[in-house]
Amino acid sequence: MLENPSTPTETGAAGASGAFDFAYVPTVARIALYDDLRSAPRIIEIQPAGTAEYIENLASKIYEQAKMSGGTIPYTVIREVSENFIHARFAEIIVSILDGGNTIRFADQGPGISHKDKAQLPGFTSAIEPMKRYIRGVGSGLPIVKEYLDYSHGTISIEDNLTTGAVVTISLTGGGSEAAGADARPQQARPAVPAPPLSTREREFLPFFLGEGALGVTDLVNLTGAPASSTYATLKKLEEAGLIEKTAGQKRILTDLGFQVANSL
Repeated sequence: MLENPSTPTETGAAGASGAFDFAYVPTVARIALYDDLRSAPRIIEIQPAGTAEYIENLASKIYEQAKMSGGTIPYTVIREVSENFIHARFAEIIVSILDGGNTIRFADQGPGISHKDKAQLPGFTSAIEPMKRYIRGVGSGLPIVKEYLDYSHGTISIEDNLTTGAVVTISLTGGGSEAAGADARPQQARPAVPAPPLSTREREFLPFFLGEGALGVTDLVNLTGAPASSTYATLKKLEEAGLIEKTAGQKRILTDLGFQVANSL
């Protein structure tokens, strides 16, 4: 007998109708941090929580551990892939951090991704209405990741898991050296992203979100030395310009536009 839809069940947060309850994630995600492949990884667990909180906890912990290992993959990229787990209903999430934090492998045991090429193109999505309360659901996540990695000479691959589910691997390992060794044919200039007029302080703040991920007023005060009052005012202007948005924890992260503008500065 199924429990009340407002109460998460141990088997999958199903409501009375048998539909999945996307408001709560009842499963434990595991992050495996590999110092090298000759020893067992260190394991970090992300506990069940409301969906918005769960995604933020997962993305933040992956970013923190990858960065502490020496990785340079931005928080925004990690979050975009982490949000994709909603399509797998967060089934058996395993995230592996390799290559000094510069390769991250996201695995699940959901239904898998049948059209792997289309998943990396804008507009192709399997998101349904309940998911769109927690993700944009317009097919922009993996295309944003691919665009960033292409620009940074990184890679993204999508594969089938062993029996069911998908494995998405993102990597920046060796990108710089490969780019240096490529042929010297002139590259076509990338079109500049049209940016709204930005003050000096706004231009100063945006790149911090690329490297640090979710930031609050206190975080930016500590990073920049700017007064709290003017920091708050600057964040408000960036939010009004559509360049940052609040997370469930009341910090701010880059929007799609903000991600592109920050990369163009």
